[in-house]
Amino acid sequence: MLLAIDCGNTNTVFSIWDGTKFLATWRLATDHKRTADEYFVWLSSLMMLTKLEAKITEAIISSTVPRVVFNLRVLCNRYFDCRPLVVGKPECRLPVAPRVDQGTTVGPDRLVNTVSGFDRHGGDLILVDFGTATTFDVVDHDGAYVGGVIAPGVNLSLEALHMAAAALPHIDVARPAHVIGTNTVACMQSGVYWGYIGLVEGIVREVRKERPRPSKVIATGGLASLFAQGTDLFHSIEDDLTMHGLVLINDFNKDAA
Repeated sequence: MLLAIDCGNTNTVFSIWDGTKFLATWRLATDHKRTADEYFVWLSSLMMLTKLEAKITEAIISSTVPRVVFNLRVLCNRYFDCRPLVVGKPECRLPVAPRVDQGTTVGPDRLVNTVSGFDRHGGDLILVDFGTATTFDVVDHDGAYVGGVIAPGVNLSLEALHMAAAALPHIDVARPAHVIGTNTVACMQSGVYWGYIGLVEGIVREVRKERPRPSKVIATGGLASLFAQGTDLFHSIEDDLTMHGLVLINDFNKDAA
């Protein structure tokens, strides 16, 4: 079975794929100090609690936090006796190479989402990922990543607002009942929610102007479904886009071997 690991700036997600479906998915806070032994104790405990009997024989890692990769590699080598593929490393091949400026390093999560989006929706896509950063990935007609946009993430913006203005409280991201807020929390929620709707719609509009063909817009990330309530921009919401892409890349490398 395949252990797929997606390490983001905030959370790390572990999923087990049996060849036809995901048997389980778990997440924990990303911490570069966490050791391979700690990962294994956590993961094996969850497998026991869910009575999941899975023999992991292969693994693939996508990580936007380089410092965690070493211990994730050790986890796979020591406890599962397999050498993991690491997206972004030379030995991990992609179906279509990205077309960006020479010397540019593209985030592994963006490469994985590109492969996954193309598999599910074909080419000419704009993938919007509501993560720690809000990213826009442009996928060409043949499935190549050709660039994108990076904006501050929603929660990151809220944290910056709270830190810069001491009188403003911490708030949850939510769709407000009205655009015009009648108290501080409602005003902040409206600004964040409708501000990000405007940001996403505006960036997508400008990206489309630079593309030779019409582009579908696919949303992913934890807040995608919330923001989809405020716009009809998205053609699809994909909760498992990254994990699906990891499975595809792992299969592609096995077939190419």
